[in-house]
Order: sequence, then C-alpha cells, then structure tokens
Amino acid sequence: MDKREIEQLLPDMVEWRRHLHRHPEPSYEEKETSAFVADRLAAFGIEVRRSKAGYGLTGILKGGSPGKTVVLRADMDALNITEESGSEYASQNPGVMHACGHDGHTAMLLGAAAYYSARRNELKGELRFLFQPAEEICPGGAKDMIAEGVLEGADAVYGLHLWTPLPLGTVGSAPGPLMASADEFFIDITGKGGHGGMPHRTVDSIVAAAALVTQLQTIVSRSVDPLQPAVLSIGTIQGGTAQNIIAERCRITGTVRAFDEETRYLIRRRIEEMAAAVAAVYGAEAKVDYMMGYPPLVNDEAEFSRFFRVAPEALGDTVQVIQMEKIMPAEDFAYYVKEIPGCFIFVGAGNPDKNAVYPHHHSKFDFDEDAMLHGARLLVALADSCLNE
Repeated sequence: MDKREIEQLLPDMVEWRRHLHRHPEPSYEEKETSAFVADRLAAFGIEVRRSKAGYGLTGILKGGSPGKTVVLRADMDALNITEESGSEYASQNPGVMHACGHDGHTAMLLGAAAYYSARRNELKGELRFLFQPAEEICPGGAKDMIAEGVLEGADAVYGLHLWTPLPLGTVGSAPGPLMASADEFFIDITGKGGHGGMPHRTVDSIVAAAALVTQLQTIVSRSVDPLQPAVLSIGTIQGGTAQNIIAERCRITGTVRAFDEETRYLIRRRIEEMAAAVAAVYGAEAKVDYMMGYPPLVNDEAEFSRFFRVAPEALGDTVQVIQMEKIMPAEDFAYYVKEIPGCFIFVGAGNPDKNAVYPHHHSKFDFDEDAMLHGARLLVALADSCLNE
C-alpha cells in the first residue's frame, strides 16, 4: 500500500463528501447520489453495474492476474432531518441531511476505487466497490443487492462506519457480535369504549395497555439469560380521545435489541404470549404486529484478526487500534457477514476542535474529515491483505 498516494486523495475525498453533504437524498431516493458515484467510477475506468432494486450500484475492477474476490461496501442514504450545523457545505435539500456519515463512507470508498484504478495491472483477483442504498430504513438495501448476486464468488466483505463517539485517531471493532439486531413491535389493544363515569360497562384498553407495559419489562429481567445482553424499550403508548371517555383502543410500540438469534426469537415469543394473556385478563384483545428488522452483526473472527493485524501498520503509531465493546445500534451490513466472512469497523471521527461532538442522527452532526484518510487506508489495507494472502 502506498500511504502517500492515499493521502494525496484526501482533498478529493473531502470535495466528494461535501458535494454529497450539500445534496443529500433519503433512503430509496438516492438517484442523484447514485449518478454522481457512477460518474466518478466511470472516470476511473471501472465497470459500473446498477442494481435493479433501488439506486445501488457496484464498481467492478478485475486485476491483471487471477485471485480472490473482495467486496468493499459503503452506504449512501441520508436522513429526514433538517440540518442546523451552520457549515459552509450544509444541506441544500430542505428536511434532508447526512446526519450519520454516509456521505463520508461513500467518499472513502470512492477514494479506494481511485487508488486501485491506477493499479489494476498489479491487482490479483477482483475488487467490487459496493455502494448500497437505504441502510437507514428497514428492510434496507443490503438484502436486495445480495439477492442480485453482489456477493457471488466473493471471499470477504469489509465495511466501515465513521463514528463520532470515538475520537479521531482511534479505530475499533470486535470479534463475533458487534452490533445488535433491531426489531419493532406494534401492539393494538381493543376493549369496549364508554362513559368515564360508568367504567363497569366498559373494557378499558388503556388500563390493559398500562398493565402490559409493566409486564413487558419483565421479559429481559426474567426470561432472558442474564449473560445475554438485550433491550426491550417501549417507545409510544397512544389511546383515548377525551378525559371522560373510556378508550376502546390503545396502541403500544417499541423496539427489541439482541446479539444472538435465540434471544431475539425468545423475546418475540414472550411479547406475543404476554400481550394475549394480559389483555385477556382485562377482558380485552391484543393484536401484535412484529417486524423482524436487521439481524445481529456478527464479525468473522479470522477477519477481525486480519483487521487487528493490518491496521497498526496501515495507520501508523498516531492511531490507536482497539477491541470495542458491543453496541446496541443496528446495521444492515449484518446481512453481508451472514453470507460470507467479513468485518465491520468503526473509524473514530469525533473532534471537539472541529465541532464534531454531536451524536449521530443529530441536526448539528458533523465529523472530522481527516478520519476519511484513516478509513481509506483501512479499506486498502484489508483488501491488499486478503487478495495477496
């Protein structure tokens, strides 16, 4: 790897990132973003294959000699947030903002593509630069691109996430489970409405829902193995129209997070059982609509070891390489590592000196753009290591 040449690409990555930041597009609407990426790849002389499901695309670069196939992935979508950062490159699309760093992910992968496009004759095997739409909204863009064959014949897949909770100069990942699954549930309690002064002639859906909310909190504390991390959170409870009317209907919504499939399905089963039982106690009925979202993101242990081995040399003494604790946010990169070996890595991008202090999905979110240099070097180091193994 030529570290200096990658460093020389940083101004381009910054320019690409700022263009994308000014023109964000939400999940499943990344038309202009996809066109911008395709134009850059074509300028590098890289074959572009477009997805038929959304605006995803893959750049294909085949080397001068046969070898392995490595997939490098970036997500492209923005969020429906009104930007309040005040930066010179703030969003020009009202109500839409790159508040999670996907503009940087796309720019880093374009940097890696530019780097390798000048080395195709030296390249052993094949590189696929996968630009994925719709990471932010389930069912996500990964499943459709996998179904179209983007991983067929591939030996490994790598992805990065710029992460402001980690300071600039830190990169981290973990072997095995790294990010949780993210499922959602919607419970509709139906009773019998009536006058608030004559509750004995009604079935109060709010009372039943309140009891259910309390009982649902016992699932993690009493049904899940204490050694298995899990979260069950109620996000909303909505019912009633007036202070003197017994509500006929009440809705509860929430999210479930877990790091293994057994725990994930156990919690789903207990929610469905508990909703039916508690509602019945109060003479009501419960209907559960349960949406299975992204699965747990489980890194391949050998590919994590590769990251831990190559990162120090690729990034130098000024960057700390750490083994992270598990985190509860979810990522549809999980689908890729269910299919083939791979590793997902967090690149520290927080820096108070550059006002990169706000959490992801915040209206003032930004990251230190120097982190893109660390990310591009990591992508190249991982690809080089796998292809030349």
